Amino acid sequence: MEEVSRLRVLLDNISSYLSISSSNDKLSSNAAHKYYSRVEEIAKLLMPLLDNPVVSDASPSELLNNSFEELSQYVDELREQFESWQPLSSRILYVLRIESLASKMRESSLEVFQLLKHLPADLVSPSEDCIELVKLVGREEVSYTIDLALIDQRKGVELTPEVLVKIAESVGLRSNQDILIEGVVLTNLKEDANLVKDNTKAGFIKGLIYLTKQMHDYLAKIEQSQSPSDFFCPLSLQLMTDPVIVTSGQTYERAFIEKWFDMGLMVCPKTRQALSQTTLTPNFTVKAFIANWCESNNVNPPDPLELIQSNQPFPLLVGSCSADDSRDSLPLPVMDDTLKCNHIESVDASKCEELHQVLTRSASAPGVVSKVVSKANTSISQAPGETVPQPWIIPATMKETGSSSNMEAEETGGSSSMEVEVKKLIQDLKSSSLDAQREATAQLRLLTKDIPDDRTVIARCGAIAALVNKLYSMDKMIQADAVTCLLNLSLDDSNKTVIAYSGVFKPLVHVLKTGNMEAKENSTRAIVSLSKAEENRTKMLQAGAIEPLVRLMGNGSPRGKKDAATALTNLATRNREKEMVIRGGGVRYLIQMMDPAAGTVERAVVVLANLANVPEAKMAIRDGGGIPLLVEVVELGSPRGQENAAATLCLLCMDSSRFCNIVIREGAIPPLVALTRSGTTRAKEKAKSLLKYFEALKQENQRRN
Repeated sequence: MEEVSRLRVLLDNISSYLSISSSNDKLSSNAAHKYYSRVEEIAKLLMPLLDNPVVSDASPSELLNNSFEELSQYVDELREQFESWQPLSSRILYVLRIESLASKMRESSLEVFQLLKHLPADLVSPSEDCIELVKLVGREEVSYTIDLALIDQRKGVELTPEVLVKIAESVGLRSNQDILIEGVVLTNLKEDANLVKDNTKAGFIKGLIYLTKQMHDYLAKIEQSQSPSDFFCPLSLQLMTDPVIVTSGQTYERAFIEKWFDMGLMVCPKTRQALSQTTLTPNFTVKAFIANWCESNNVNPPDPLELIQSNQPFPLLVGSCSADDSRDSLPLPVMDDTLKCNHIESVDASKCEELHQVLTRSASAPGVVSKVVSKANTSISQAPGETVPQPWIIPATMKETGSSSNMEAEETGGSSSMEVEVKKLIQDLKSSSLDAQREATAQLRLLTKDIPDDRTVIARCGAIAALVNKLYSMDKMIQADAVTCLLNLSLDDSNKTVIAYSGVFKPLVHVLKTGNMEAKENSTRAIVSLSKAEENRTKMLQAGAIEPLVRLMGNGSPRGKKDAATALTNLATRNREKEMVIRGGGVRYLIQMMDPAAGTVERAVVVLANLANVPEAKMAIRDGGGIPLLVEVVELGSPRGQENAAATLCLLCMDSSRFCNIVIREGAIPPLVALTRSGTTRAKEKAKSLLKYFEALKQENQRRN
């Protein structure tokens, strides 16, 4: 019978769920383990009641059958979630999903109990005590706390240590490493949401990212109150003994960053930038400073290998939450009175210590990755085993107040959390510490990357002038991140004028001449973005942009070459500028870009079509072997490539029998005839013009003969 089968499926699913604890050795480390126990309690109350011959032989109502089916679905989904748990998935989103399902399962169980009470009196029915026990099993907790925390963030209210403790404990963020991993995973999930233009999801995840940042910043403030912050590893939050630099420019303790890479995390823990390689460069300067400081202050830094191997919490700086303790005074500023966290009211020292203990457990403690993930050459786009909640879990109050595509959208009369963060980063840009400057530019780069409204806020806070100043930095990472920030900000039309009037053009050209390849390419893209206005083009030319752009077109990456070509098309509108491009070797580089394997043919022929009216360009195209390549593009290129190749040939052959003869000898007539039938409107026009030139040349030759 169908009725019996529904009940049977429910009983089978409950049995499968109850067997997880004996078959899954990772359950104790699961971020949502407490929810497993709660559901297990309900399942154990359900099992003897439903697995009863009296109930099995009855003819339940359709309503009860539907309730069996619904409850069965929730139990099965919970089982799948617990069995598919992976340490490199988002713990916060995972716990929210589990909590939502557990709550639905609890309510569905109560509904089944109530319906069973209405069966004929001679059948088994649940007692009131049984129903009350289910009611006592925990309700939703974390989602409500996170809901309120995100609302406070929107209002610019900093979260208290109590809130950070509760959320960290509830989602299993047991160490600083856990917090950093969570930030990496959430950042990649936010990028996925941005790709599909799901602003609501992206905004919600962005709020969670900022939440993890507050946890990390507060913990770091406690740990680093006794010694210079530059001496601490961002992963271990301890003094470094073997500091090394990763390719993002950040410095870490060797043992901890190697462990990070071993987990398959090919991103910088601090900046969350993707790392193409795991090269580690010893930072001898920082190592020497740390050694001198330790000797002067009689401090012995901890052994990093012991920290990694130990299951005990990281060594705590006892009493760091209060200045009333008896620790030895070190020659560095310490907190006055009770520690104040990010401008909030003073808090009880015991609460600070509680947060400290929750967030500083060993990286090898339960809840941390227990399985090494194979290394990849790119950042994680979605954590292994990640199951995106469907429907997406968004706190109820967010649904009431509208889309949260940017967490600072609500005007509150005071500074938003975004503004507070940006203003602090701007101050860090002015710091004498290179590490502080690196982190500030890296964080601003992330903030300017995705959401347009954020770019407006960042510009309004005065970041543009500070970033322009950093284009002259001798530190290549700071310079690259600063120019990338300005590029991102320039994508918002409302920021273009502010950037243009900040004196940005000479600094951009300076980056083109002195920066690393990434900085040069992003400087070029910024020039492209800003060069739409004629006034800006004039300033770029005065700053000397053409020469370094031509060089980039010769030695950049394929993307850099294409962007340089676009910038030169925008800037070289008069013969004087075109001649500068030609004298710099631009035509030679453009011909090299016409190699089909390089993927730059289409952009190259656009620039050649722009230059070909200048006599020097015609000679350079001919002498550099460009004509056969142009004919090949007419025959085999993309529609846009065919159009511009035909336009270039048209300019070469206009009023020149010599060029007409060269083009004809290269076999141009058949592809041009084909182009008159199948090309774009402009391509057809240019092909017809060329064929007319050839016909006129033929007639002229016949008259002469």
